[in-house]
Amino acid sequence: MIMDLLLHILCYLSLCSGVLCLHQMTWLPCHFTDEKVFLNEEGHTETRPIHKEVMLQFGRKGDDPVNPHAVTFLVTGSKLDLRDYVEGVEAEHLDCELRRYSTEGIDVRWPAQEAKEYNRWFSCTLKHSKGLFTVTSFLRHPSDQPPPGQQDYRNWPVIEDREMLTTMVALVMKTQSPSVKAALSSQQKLHCQFALDHRGANVTVEWNWQHRGERIILFSHSHRLGHNQGTGVELKSLARGDATYNLPFTKMSSEGRYICSVSVNPLFTSLDINLYVEEPPRVTVNVGPVLHLQEGEEPRVSCDAENYYPLDVEIVWYEQDPAAAGQRVGAPLPTVLQNILLSSHKHNQDKTFSVSAFFYLQGSRRNSGRQFTCSVSHQSLRMPIKKSFILHVEEPSSWLSDRNVGVFIVTLLLFLGVMLLLYSAGRKSVQKKPY
Repeated sequence: MIMDLLLHILCYLSLCSGVLCLHQMTWLPCHFTDEKVFLNEEGHTETRPIHKEVMLQFGRKGDDPVNPHAVTFLVTGSKLDLRDYVEGVEAEHLDCELRRYSTEGIDVRWPAQEAKEYNRWFSCTLKHSKGLFTVTSFLRHPSDQPPPGQQDYRNWPVIEDREMLTTMVALVMKTQSPSVKAALSSQQKLHCQFALDHRGANVTVEWNWQHRGERIILFSHSHRLGHNQGTGVELKSLARGDATYNLPFTKMSSEGRYICSVSVNPLFTSLDINLYVEEPPRVTVNVGPVLHLQEGEEPRVSCDAENYYPLDVEIVWYEQDPAAAGQRVGAPLPTVLQNILLSSHKHNQDKTFSVSAFFYLQGSRRNSGRQFTCSVSHQSLRMPIKKSFILHVEEPSSWLSDRNVGVFIVTLLLFLGVMLLLYSAGRKSVQKKPY
C-alpha cells in the first residue's frame, strides 16, 4: 500500500518536472498599463500611460503577497479558475498584460457580488509566447465606492505602490488559433470559447470578418432576444460556451481578420484570429531524370513554379556531383548557377501566381554526369521543393553524322527492294520459258 502511494507520488512528480503544473502556478509576473487622464493647457483631454511590473497571484482572500514590494492582483476563488485555460504551460512561456477597463460609468449589479458592493474592472490577457493561444479575462475588484461618473476613466482611484487588490474572475475567453494558415479549398475551424462565473446571463456573441477596411457580420446570437443571424456556429455547442466558427471552404477572399466577441453588460471583449491563405507551388522541370545531349547542343531548361500564393517565391538552380549529393559530411557545396533568367509573374484566374526560371544548358563533355537541381522556396513550404536531372553528353560520330546514317539506311533499303523485285521478275521469266 505504501509502495503504491510512493509510486503515485513519483509519477506525479515526474509529470510535473520541467513543467509548471496547473496547481503549482501560484503567481505570474505581469505588465500593468495604467492610465492618467488629464486636461492639458489647451483644455483637451490627454492620456498618459503609466507602465508598471506587477504580480498576478492566485490564492485566497487574506493571503500575504508573494512580493510585498510590488503591486499585487490577488485572484481568489470563483467558478472560474484562470489557470484551467493555460494548463500544462510553463510560466516562462506566458506573457501577461493587465489593464483597467472602463464601463463608462455604467453600474450593473453582478450576480456574484455582495450587497452594497460596487465593482472595479480590469482586463487580463495571457498569450503564449509562441502564439499557441490567447486568453483574455475580466477581473472584478469589489469596492465600497460607486463609479465616479459617466466617463469614469477620468477619475480612476490611484493604485498605490505595494497595494494588493483582491479580485475574482468574472468572464474568460480563449482561442487556440490566434493565427491560421489555410490552403485553398480547405476546411477551417476558428476556435473561440468563453465562460462566465454565473448562469443565465444575457450574452451576445458575434463573429465579424474584417479586411482592408471592409467589415461584415458573419454570425450573431443574442440570448436575451433569442435571435440568431448568419451561420457558421453550432447553437448546441454555443450553449456550452463553444463559439468556434466553421469555415467550410477556404477561398482567396476568405483571407482577413476574424473577430469573435462576447458582451455581457457592462463588459465587452473580443479576440482576433488572423487567417492567411497560403497555397504551395506546383514545381515541374521540362526535362526528364536524364537529359541526353550531343556535344555542342544548347537547349532551354526551365523550372516552373505554378499556382502559389502569396507572391514571393525563390527559385535557385545549382549543379553538383551526384555522388556528393547524398553525402552529409565533407561533401563539396553545390555551385549556384548565375545565368538564370526569370519570366514575368503570371496572375492566374484563381488569383494565384506562376513564374519560370530558365537557362540555356551547353552540351559539354566536362559537364557530362553532373546533376542539375531546381530548388523552390515559398512561405507555405517547410522545406524547399527540389527537382533534379543528370546531364549525359555524347560525342558526335567521327565518320558519319546521324543524318548521313539515315540517308544511307534508306538508300540501302531502296537498293535491296529494287534487287528483290528484279530477282523475283527473273525467276518468273525462267519458269515460263518452254523446254
